[in-house]
Amino acid sequence: MPDAPRILLTGGLGYIGSHTCVALMEAGFEPVILDDLSNARADTLDRLARIAGRRPEFHEGSVLDRGALDRILATGVAGAVHFAARKAVADSVADPLSYAETNLAGLIHLLRAMDDHGTRRLVFSSSATVYGDTPDQPIPETAPRTHANPYGFTKLAGETILDQLSAADPAWAVGVLRYFNPIGAHPSGLIGEDPQGVVANVMPHIERVAAGRAPHLRVFGDDYPTRDGTGERDYIDVMDLAEGHVLSLRRLLETGEGHTVNLGTGRGTTVLELLAAYGRATGLSLPHVVEPRRAGDVAMYVADAARARALLGFETRRTLEDSCRTSWAWVRTQAQHAP
Repeated sequence: MPDAPRILLTGGLGYIGSHTCVALMEAGFEPVILDDLSNARADTLDRLARIAGRRPEFHEGSVLDRGALDRILATGVAGAVHFAARKAVADSVADPLSYAETNLAGLIHLLRAMDDHGTRRLVFSSSATVYGDTPDQPIPETAPRTHANPYGFTKLAGETILDQLSAADPAWAVGVLRYFNPIGAHPSGLIGEDPQGVVANVMPHIERVAAGRAPHLRVFGDDYPTRDGTGERDYIDVMDLAEGHVLSLRRLLETGEGHTVNLGTGRGTTVLELLAAYGRATGLSLPHVVEPRRAGDVAMYVADAARARALLGFETRRTLEDSCRTSWAWVRTQAQHAP
């Protein structure tokens, strides 16, 4: 294997992809980004170059374009990290066919191209949504898999495809990473969550309130069986999550053995607790209004992260307060560069 293995990042200019790009470069890898810019910005490349000191290789294109995949894989890559997918729960309920097309057909195109080029090491961006509305808290990887919405279905189906492929061909080694709820930004404030389409996660909404771009946070439901009635999630700092991808990829390349792990902190935080933490980090009063529950949402997701610690040596290092501070630094950086 060369000194700097080239790694394909599909959707590599998105929120998690861009932070993983930084973590990979810091770990001695050479990322090769494929992104159709449907939920990312091209100027993220400039920001990545400022952080890492070099500009990652970039190709504009879609995982649905087999030709684009072939052109990149023909140049030689050691493995891939597959982020490219649509990810908004409510949007998936309204438009399930688009989610099936991008998330499942895109995965199949990628797998066929990788197989044809002899590249069979893949880190797959999965989600805790594959557990559905489970009573098991914290959730172990052995919990039954199901889905509560079309987005969750695509992640479950993607995992199933990968399970079947790995069983059929032992040459494949796949790391399935079930994310909980990523928040925060790079400590430089140069990259963070910057959704271009449907805003799926709560933190960008909180950021908009803090920046004065929204009058209040819309809280969907306050009658869940949690401490304050609002949804409870395991919020993991995006840089901890990014570093988890590096650990997963290293294990695949070094051992040729696949794995499935949760990436989370093991601690739950409600929406109102997250809002309060952000207020403390910024010194701002952040109002909210309660609205009815959204279709497809569940009460609680908290990770049992013991397997990731045991297999990958994964440990989270950033606190909830750290994530709020880096998020606010990202908001302020955006404001400075706004037209």
